[in-house]
Amino acid sequence: MKDPRLYVILDRAAARGRDLLTILDATLAGGCRLVQLREKEWPSGRLLPMAERLRDRCRAAGATFVVNDRLDLALALGADGVHLGQDDLPPAAARPLLRPGMILGLSTHSLEQARAAQAAGADYVAVGSMFPTGTKPDFQLVGPELIGKLRGEIGVPLIGIGGITHDNVAQVIHAGADGVAVISAVCAAPDPEAATRRFLGAIESARNLTTTQRRSL
Repeated sequence: MKDPRLYVILDRAAARGRDLLTILDATLAGGCRLVQLREKEWPSGRLLPMAERLRDRCRAAGATFVVNDRLDLALALGADGVHLGQDDLPPAAARPLLRPGMILGLSTHSLEQARAAQAAGADYVAVGSMFPTGTKPDFQLVGPELIGKLRGEIGVPLIGIGGITHDNVAQVIHAGADGVAVISAVCAAPDPEAATRRFLGAIESARNLTTTQRRSL
């Protein structure tokens, strides 16, 4: 995973009818190099042709392409990785199926789940929900505080997710996250490229401020 700072999750529902390929192109032009395809309704067979085009554009841009939930689709595509939730195939069962070098990401919502994810060999740990989110309104709200509690013991990248916007992203980075995952904040943005650039700028500013503060201690 080359650059975990901004993890854009492409979701048809969040895109509100707009073409995901167009959104992806804008996101890549904005500088994002970590992309996930999330689709909760279409069967894998229907999704495959579009997923192949998304994969190809990510490859051409040197971006990492991850598939949410669907290990079968990730393997069929030759995707760079798969992201699994707590109700999906357990990592101990999924890991032997992955090809060498394939990324395994896991969603977590507590200290115990994050610890278990790292112990199971996750290449990154997503933690959420940071803030209230319309994408998954039933998610437990854990806040940036959980990132802070995990930072000293989780050695793989920590990705904050859930309700992250340009206005609150600095809180997540200051708490110790290596990056943030966003869905609607980019997919539903009037200008996804500008939204991506703004996120990356805000993340970099927050990281620089955090580094300065640590040096002053």
